[in-house]
Amino acid sequence: MAISSFTVKKPAERLASLDILRGFDLFMLVFFQPVFVELVRHWEHIPFFGFLLRQFEHKAWTGFSAWDLVMPLFLFMVGAAMPFSFEKFKNSPDKKTIYKKIIRRFIILFILGMIVQGNLLSLDPLQIRLYSNTLQAIAVGYLIAAVFQLHLSNKFQYIATALLLIGYWALLTFFGDFTPEGNFAEKVDQFVLGRFRDGVSYQADGTWQFNPNYRYTWILSSMTFGVTVMLGVFAGKIMKNGTDKRKNSISLLIWGIALIIAGVLLGFQTPIIKKIWSSSMTLYSGGLCFLLMALFYYMIDYRKKSKGMNWLKIYGMNSITAYTLGMVIDFRSVANSVLWGFEKYIGDFYPVLLTFANFLILFFILRLMYKAKVFVKI
Repeated sequence: MAISSFTVKKPAERLASLDILRGFDLFMLVFFQPVFVELVRHWEHIPFFGFLLRQFEHKAWTGFSAWDLVMPLFLFMVGAAMPFSFEKFKNSPDKKTIYKKIIRRFIILFILGMIVQGNLLSLDPLQIRLYSNTLQAIAVGYLIAAVFQLHLSNKFQYIATALLLIGYWALLTFFGDFTPEGNFAEKVDQFVLGRFRDGVSYQADGTWQFNPNYRYTWILSSMTFGVTVMLGVFAGKIMKNGTDKRKNSISLLIWGIALIIAGVLLGFQTPIIKKIWSSSMTLYSGGLCFLLMALFYYMIDYRKKSKGMNWLKIYGMNSITAYTLGMVIDFRSVANSVLWGFEKYIGDFYPVLLTFANFLILFFILRLMYKAKVFVKI
């Protein structure tokens, strides 16, 4: 089954800031964070390094760290690109063909998510997890955003997005609480996914149980995955439809500030919790995404100052490839077969070298693809 197509041409209409910001997000995920954490953990007893290390870890429950922004930004950027790619589809009478493409992308992303995190390659039905990965959250958010854009006017896209956010807020507020055990999203995941939920463990007698330390939710949280992608869509529309790039940057900035304020205020009633993608977290992270988009758009597309950042397109223009290879294939064995002699000299820092080499190999693979103008699309 073919899971991708290849092109040797860049799309006709493309914003450099989209590719570079997406590349920045992927670089943080599949290079900087794993290398940085492996290195800095040796000095985590020093307060400064301990603080930095905590910023590259997910919050246990409430609150928000820098690392908690990576996944929302990934979804946001998917949405930001959609107004450009969907322009040719919106007024097309042949919705059947369009939906074939949308469903195909949805299925491929879902399967890739199962490969990355759902144990699909284990070939063991007891180990397979159905819905547990960022790529699957993208698939669901993309599907929601695609339906909204194909069938709703701009006004009703805003209304439908607000209803998704309010609906999720209401379900979590009135049918549970915001504790790890008592939130409604957790209950829905356990009921719907059952033994196919991530974190399930099997006992020697064949019985299974939910891991009390696994608190990510997916089924009901799909509502706010859709909201995050739609926030990206709204940002994309600002950049696509606005003729004055300076004013576009200001609009993005205002959106960002407004969403952050809204997220903080809502946080007094609905805590900011990334693991269940709470409504306040959706607003707060969406605001941060808008601010990053404003900064990159202003500097790169308005001021034309992209010097020193264009290399991030190596990740940004093959983002799904970068993510999938980075999460699935471990090049450390290749690195170890060449670098093993260094272990006796650098001791505890040898894993740092292997981690660096692992993601450097991935970078060179992506660079070769970029130079050859091979961009894997789904």
